Amino acid sequence: MIKKILLVTILPFFSIGIFADGLDSGDTAWILTSTALVLLMTLPGLSLFYAGLVRSKNAISVLMQCFAIACIVSVAWVVYGYSLAFTEGNAFFGGTSAFFLAGIGRDTLAPDTTMPHSLFVIFQMTFAIITPALVVGAFAERMKFGAMCLFSLLWFTAVYIPACHMIWGGGYLADVKDFAGGLVVHLTCGVGALVIALVLGPRKGFPSTAMPPHNRTMVVTGAALLWVGWFGFNAGSSWAADGLAGMAMLVTHISAATGALTWMAIEWIKGGKPTIVGIATGMVAGLATITPAAGSVGPEGALLIGLMAGSICFYATQAVKGVFGIDDSLDVFPVHGVGGIIGIIMVSFVGVQGGFLGSSAGESWVPMEQFIIQIKGIVVIGLWTAVASWVILKILGSLMALRVTEEEEYEGLDVTEHEERSYDLV
Repeated sequence: MIKKILLVTILPFFSIGIFADGLDSGDTAWILTSTALVLLMTLPGLSLFYAGLVRSKNAISVLMQCFAIACIVSVAWVVYGYSLAFTEGNAFFGGTSAFFLAGIGRDTLAPDTTMPHSLFVIFQMTFAIITPALVVGAFAERMKFGAMCLFSLLWFTAVYIPACHMIWGGGYLADVKDFAGGLVVHLTCGVGALVIALVLGPRKGFPSTAMPPHNRTMVVTGAALLWVGWFGFNAGSSWAADGLAGMAMLVTHISAATGALTWMAIEWIKGGKPTIVGIATGMVAGLATITPAAGSVGPEGALLIGLMAGSICFYATQAVKGVFGIDDSLDVFPVHGVGGIIGIIMVSFVGVQGGFLGSSAGESWVPMEQFIIQIKGIVVIGLWTAVASWVILKILGSLMALRVTEEEEYEGLDVTEHEERSYDLV
């Protein structure tokens, strides 16, 4: 009788994997879900968001760019990307031991986790996919498709991989607090976007010619998918189905909503009308800004970060285009770059346990000491990204044309680059 009771009590735990070889089925199930959510952010979330923001003659080109980048980075991640990002190496790059994912089998666990190593690989792959895809917003409507493919591959190799290794792979910036990618994802894509916008130059007619979004319904559909997918981005970075994941999800939502409302309110107060593009962009700013802090801050801190994201990023978009005259087409730097910087800095103060605004979700550190570490991370990643992006563009520019001709730009990239149209209306 006692044996039967023990079997009934203990056997289910083995069946769901809690004690089986260190694998936790609950954690594994959550990261499986998170992986799908993060890929949802690029395909279709970001693709639709960006495609709706451009003119109708360029919508297919943006969808094609996002789709192609997802495929290119996926293959490169398997061949060498994962190994150079996450295996033991030097301060800036990992080693070659996991090229072609050597040694990663079905039953191997990822280091210091309770999930399969293969799952860790593909979860991190989705981050590597969306980062260069975000840069698309800077050169939309004017870059040649072939040049875009080569640039994205080289940029992924020279910018994303070392940034990932320096911060998440135990490299030079391992002490920086970047929970889900304020530097690794948002600062790199933001600075890369700024550099490529400067090198390529503005679209013909900028800034005198109005270039409004061609499909606002598509914009808000993509933005909604980004909002939902971001829960995998941030809450999945806890590596477990636990309280940290729950808090990360909560603060992510709070910051997104606060950023959206703040952006909308500023538009309204300034004498305009509240717009769907505005509230959606504010939401993205709130998401980008909370990303590095999602594992540290509590609800109060998320409210503050969302408020800062919606206001500072709003005025940053006005400054980049209106003051500096830089045609960052879809506001990648002011939303993602500036947002990432704000989040990285605020971690120092609202992420510390018992710190400003009563946050109790984070770790213990001395705020000013951590602030200096965070600033070092911003400077190193920002400069690395700027220099590498500029060098890549100059090398490619010496070998091929980076942007389409004036006539091709006027006709639209959908036809000139892909021989397709977004809408065949008769």
